[in-house]
Amino acid sequence: MSDIVSCGTEQELETAVAEAARVVADGECIVLPTDTVYGIGCDAFSAPGVQGLLAAKGRTREMPPPVLISRPEVMAGLADQVSDDARALADAFWPGALTLVCWAQPSLGWDLGETHGTVALRAPDDAVTRAVLERVGPMAVSSANRTGLPAARTAHAAREMLQDRVGLYLDDGARPTTALPDDVRDAASTIVDCTGETPVVLRHGAISLHRLREVVPTVHGGADDAAPAPEPDPAPEPDPAADQVSAVDRAGTAAPSTPGDAVSDDEVIASMVRDASAPPAGDVDQARDRSRHAEPRWEGTSALSMADARRLVGGDTPADRG
Repeated sequence: MSDIVSCGTEQELETAVAEAARVVADGECIVLPTDTVYGIGCDAFSAPGVQGLLAAKGRTREMPPPVLISRPEVMAGLADQVSDDARALADAFWPGALTLVCWAQPSLGWDLGETHGTVALRAPDDAVTRAVLERVGPMAVSSANRTGLPAARTAHAAREMLQDRVGLYLDDGARPTTALPDDVRDAASTIVDCTGETPVVLRHGAISLHRLREVVPTVHGGADDAAPAPEPDPAPEPDPAADQVSAVDRAGTAAPSTPGDAVSDDEVIASMVRDASAPPAGDVDQARDRSRHAEPRWEGTSALSMADARRLVGGDTPADRG
């Protein structure tokens, strides 16, 4: 049976991180605590590691894992055409329980599965996770459980399900460490698709829709949009002084921008991405699929199909979340 290594003290954490780095460098998977639940992870650039992660969970390539990063700044090296809304959400909630789906950099030599050229990124708010990520680099990480079983909240619960499919288990007590706010449904991360013009919630989790809209008011709540989108501000009364402004001035002035989880996947997935304006890149492992299709999709756009979106989020049951 694979070892469970404690991370309770500073010295134990240093030893555990060194051992975790060795296991990951060998193309194996580890289980580690995050700020949501325990996760099973591997080097995001290791094809054997990703395959081992999917096999350990009982998943296929149609359910690719998200990628955890140590700091928000790493997003620039992994994501392409990041929108202002995505940056605003990352600035507000990273590190934290928010996963952002973005276009992947087309030059990256990784293979996470059938991602349709996207990558789901998160910077976790957990000292153990960050210590491992600082040593290992970006990691493909999914909830530590067999598909269809509850996500592990302790290292021992994870080992009961995954056993020797994982090379090492890091133990830092139960997760999450704090109680959930009243307005959230689940400890799992909230997933927001930021590849289109409007951010869309694919899974409601530890960051509530209300909090997201405090930062980006246009966030769409997905198929389970309990709260209506904010109403536009009423038009101001005519200002006689405005007649003194030239037509050129009026046309050239832009309106200021506004500053700023147990349910089934069927209930929370609205759709995926709208077409991006840039042409697709050349043949790479993560070639982006931005072609138009005849199938009617969300609001008449050519986003990914509901089935593809469901596979991207992954997880067959409410418990199978990361």
